[in-house]
Amino acid sequence: MTENSPGPSPSRALTRARSLPAWSLLAAGVLAGGLLGGTYGLVKTPTYTATSYVVAVPTERSDSATALGFAQAYGRVAPQLAVLGDAQVWAGVPVKTLRSSVRTATSPDAPMVAITATSSRPDLAADMANAVSRALTRHANDSQADTHVELRQFARATRPDGPSSASPALTGLVGASAGGLLGGLVLLVRPRRTTGDPARPPSVPGPATAADVHGQL
Repeated sequence: MTENSPGPSPSRALTRARSLPAWSLLAAGVLAGGLLGGTYGLVKTPTYTATSYVVAVPTERSDSATALGFAQAYGRVAPQLAVLGDAQVWAGVPVKTLRSSVRTATSPDAPMVAITATSSRPDLAADMANAVSRALTRHANDSQADTHVELRQFARATRPDGPSSASPALTGLVGASAGGLLGGLVLLVRPRRTTGDPARPPSVPGPATAADVHGQL
């Protein structure tokens, strides 16, 4: 019955790691990062983005500066429960989904509000953006007599042709870059052996010579 041979000692493994060429650490980091990033891009559910636009128009008793100010206000009102409560009926999703999936943006130069929705389904992304746009327009025009500003739909959201999330090629490239950076950091902190102090095996005293033996007698 034979005994299993012992594995390599930690010191020997460390010596081998130190002896590896510098480029091997970088190559291993790039390869591992690229594989992980590409795999993540393949298994991650793609997301789709759709955007609708509404514009604030001044009436005869108002001006463009007032319309611009109300457009900024409507952009902050759109994510509120009063608007999303009506939008959920047309979108067919709960308020919680709208709140987490819909974002608004305004411009300091134009009285326009952009309503953007994201979803794993392209048709649902467009439906949610249009539903919030419709609900916001309805709430704004209910107070038109007081604000003297009318909110109109400028452009409806259309079904996106492709996902807005990163492709597997892009996530693989990002992973490879991160892996290469990590490999470079490991290379910088790796212990190095200087040429002026080479590693030497411990010295062993040599056998005594015959002259030394006779001298000690």
